[in-house]
Amino acid sequence: METRPESPSPQGTPRWVAMYYRPAEQTWRAAAESPHRSPVMHALGEMTQTLRARGDEVAFALWGPKDGDWHRFDTPPQSATHPQQAAASRPTPEAPAAGPPGPAGLAERMTGRRHQVIMSGLSKAGLYDLSLEDEATVQALAERLDEAAVRRVAHWLAAAGAR
Repeated sequence: METRPESPSPQGTPRWVAMYYRPAEQTWRAAAESPHRSPVMHALGEMTQTLRARGDEVAFALWGPKDGDWHRFDTPPQSATHPQQAAASRPTPEAPAAGPPGPAGLAERMTGRRHQVIMSGLSKAGLYDLSLEDEATVQALAERLDEAAVRRVAHWLAAAGAR
Protein backbone atom coordinates (compact mmCIF):
# COMPACT_ATOMS: atom_id res chain seq x y z
CA MET A 1 0.00 0.00 0.00
CA GLU A 2 1.44 3.32 -1.09
CA THR A 3 1.55 6.17 1.41
CA ARG A 4 1.35 9.79 0.47
CA PRO A 5 2.98 12.74 2.19
CA GLU A 6 0.81 15.17 4.12
CA SER A 7 -0.49 18.17 2.21
CA PRO A 8 1.67 21.24 2.73
CA SER A 9 0.00 24.40 3.97
CA PRO A 10 -0.69 26.85 1.11
CA GLN A 11 1.29 30.08 1.07
CA GLY A 12 0.02 33.61 1.57
CA THR A 13 -3.05 35.02 3.24
CA PRO A 14 -5.42 32.30 4.50
CA ARG A 15 -8.28 31.66 2.07
CA TRP A 16 -10.06 28.50 0.91
CA VAL A 17 -7.76 26.23 -1.11
CA ALA A 18 -8.31 22.70 -2.42
CA MET A 19 -5.04 20.78 -2.89
CA TYR A 20 -4.71 17.51 -4.79
CA TYR A 21 -2.07 14.78 -4.82
CA ARG A 22 -1.44 12.33 -7.64
CA PRO A 23 0.81 9.39 -6.78
CA ALA A 24 2.28 9.33 -10.30
CA GLU A 25 3.53 12.92 -9.93
CA GLN A 26 4.29 12.68 -6.18
CA THR A 27 3.41 16.35 -5.67
CA TRP A 28 0.64 18.39 -4.09
CA ARG A 29 -0.87 21.13 -6.26
CA ALA A 30 -3.57 23.75 -5.76
CA ALA A 31 -6.79 22.81 -7.56
CA ALA A 32 -8.98 25.77 -6.61
CA GLU A 33 -8.69 28.95 -4.53
CA SER A 34 -11.28 31.46 -3.34
CA PRO A 35 -12.02 33.71 -0.39
CA HIS A 36 -15.29 31.73 -0.09
CA ARG A 37 -15.65 28.03 0.74
CA SER A 38 -18.58 27.21 -1.57
CA PRO A 39 -16.83 27.67 -4.95
CA VAL A 40 -13.82 25.67 -3.75
CA MET A 41 -16.04 22.82 -2.56
CA HIS A 42 -17.89 22.85 -5.89
CA ALA A 43 -14.60 22.72 -7.83
CA LEU A 44 -13.37 19.94 -5.53
CA GLY A 45 -16.49 17.89 -6.28
CA GLU A 46 -16.26 18.39 -10.02
CA MET A 47 -12.56 17.54 -10.08
CA THR A 48 -13.10 14.44 -7.93
CA GLN A 49 -15.81 13.12 -10.25
CA THR A 50 -13.77 13.84 -13.37
CA LEU A 51 -10.54 12.27 -12.15
CA ARG A 52 -12.24 9.22 -10.65
CA ALA A 53 -14.24 8.72 -13.87
CA ARG A 54 -10.92 8.57 -15.71
CA GLY A 55 -9.68 5.97 -13.23
CA ASP A 56 -7.03 8.28 -11.78
CA GLU A 57 -5.92 7.86 -8.20
CA VAL A 58 -6.01 11.19 -6.42
CA ALA A 59 -6.21 12.53 -2.88
CA PHE A 60 -7.51 15.92 -1.80
CA ALA A 61 -6.89 18.30 1.09
CA LEU A 62 -9.03 21.31 1.96
CA TRP A 63 -7.33 24.29 3.58
CA GLY A 64 -9.05 27.40 4.89
CA PRO A 65 -8.87 30.23 7.38
CA LYS A 66 -9.44 29.59 11.09
CA ASP A 67 -8.56 32.18 13.72
CA GLY A 68 -6.46 34.07 11.15
CA ASP A 69 -4.23 31.09 10.30
CA TRP A 70 -4.28 28.19 7.86
CA HIS A 71 -6.29 25.16 9.00
CA ARG A 72 -6.74 21.82 7.26
CA PHE A 73 -10.40 20.79 7.12
CA ASP A 74 -11.83 17.34 6.52
CA THR A 75 -12.76 16.50 2.95
CA PRO A 76 -15.70 14.25 2.08
CA PRO A 77 -14.94 10.57 2.79
CA GLN A 78 -13.34 8.46 0.09
CA SER A 79 -15.45 5.77 -1.52
CA ALA A 80 -14.99 2.33 0.00
CA THR A 81 -14.39 1.01 -3.49
CA HIS A 82 -11.03 1.54 -5.19
CA PRO A 83 -11.54 3.89 -8.18
CA GLN A 84 -10.15 1.45 -10.75
CA GLN A 85 -12.25 -1.40 -9.37
CA ALA A 86 -15.34 0.81 -9.44
CA ALA A 87 -14.65 1.80 -13.05
CA ALA A 88 -14.09 -1.83 -14.02
CA SER A 89 -17.33 -2.98 -12.39
CA ARG A 90 -19.49 -0.32 -14.05
CA PRO A 91 -21.27 -1.46 -17.20
CA THR A 92 -20.06 0.21 -20.36
CA PRO A 93 -22.77 2.16 -22.17
CA GLU A 94 -23.84 0.83 -25.54
CA ALA A 95 -23.45 3.01 -28.59
CA PRO A 96 -26.75 4.58 -29.65
CA ALA A 97 -28.36 3.17 -32.76
CA ALA A 98 -28.06 5.32 -35.85
CA GLY A 99 -31.24 7.01 -36.94
CA PRO A 100 -33.31 10.09 -36.41
CA PRO A 101 -33.82 11.15 -32.82
CA GLY A 102 -37.37 10.42 -31.77
CA PRO A 103 -39.35 10.29 -28.57
CA ALA A 104 -36.93 7.71 -27.12
CA GLY A 105 -33.98 10.04 -27.76
CA LEU A 106 -35.79 12.92 -26.08
CA ALA A 107 -36.64 10.73 -23.08
CA GLU A 108 -32.98 9.71 -22.75
CA ARG A 109 -31.83 13.34 -22.92
CA MET A 110 -34.37 14.38 -20.29
CA THR A 111 -33.30 11.52 -18.00
CA GLY A 112 -29.68 12.58 -18.53
CA ARG A 113 -30.59 16.15 -17.68
CA ARG A 114 -32.39 15.09 -14.47
CA HIS A 115 -29.35 12.98 -13.55
CA GLN A 116 -27.11 16.02 -14.05
CA VAL A 117 -29.36 18.20 -11.86
CA ILE A 118 -29.33 15.64 -9.03
CA MET A 119 -25.52 15.26 -9.26
CA SER A 120 -25.14 19.04 -9.10
CA GLY A 121 -27.34 19.16 -6.00
CA LEU A 122 -25.32 16.40 -4.34
CA SER A 123 -22.11 18.26 -5.15
CA LYS A 124 -23.47 21.45 -3.59
CA ALA A 125 -24.43 19.44 -0.50
CA GLY A 126 -20.82 18.25 -0.20
CA LEU A 127 -21.34 14.71 -1.48
CA TYR A 128 -18.73 14.19 -4.17
CA ASP A 129 -17.41 10.66 -4.09
CA LEU A 130 -20.41 8.41 -4.67
CA SER A 131 -20.42 4.65 -4.33
CA LEU A 132 -21.91 2.38 -6.98
CA GLU A 133 -25.04 2.06 -4.85
CA ASP A 134 -25.32 5.87 -4.69
CA GLU A 135 -24.96 6.08 -8.48
CA ALA A 136 -27.73 3.49 -8.93
CA THR A 137 -29.99 5.49 -6.60
CA VAL A 138 -29.33 8.73 -8.51
CA GLN A 139 -30.14 6.95 -11.77
CA ALA A 140 -33.37 5.54 -10.30
CA LEU A 141 -34.42 9.02 -9.13
CA ALA A 142 -33.61 10.52 -12.54
CA GLU A 143 -35.72 7.87 -14.29
CA ARG A 144 -38.73 8.05 -11.95
CA LEU A 145 -39.10 11.71 -10.94
CA ASP A 146 -40.34 14.48 -13.17
CA GLU A 147 -38.28 17.63 -13.84
CA ALA A 148 -40.02 19.75 -11.17
CA ALA A 149 -39.48 17.13 -8.45
CA VAL A 150 -35.81 16.71 -9.39
CA ARG A 151 -35.26 20.47 -9.24
CA ARG A 152 -36.90 20.58 -5.80
CA VAL A 153 -34.67 17.78 -4.49
CA ALA A 154 -31.60 19.53 -5.92
CA HIS A 155 -32.72 22.77 -4.22
CA TRP A 156 -33.01 20.98 -0.87
CA LEU A 157 -29.54 19.48 -1.29
CA ALA A 158 -28.02 22.85 -2.21
CA ALA A 159 -29.70 24.50 0.79
CA ALA A 160 -28.37 21.77 3.07
CA GLY A 161 -24.87 22.24 1.70
CA ALA A 162 -24.98 26.00 2.32
CA ARG A 163 -25.40 25.50 6.08
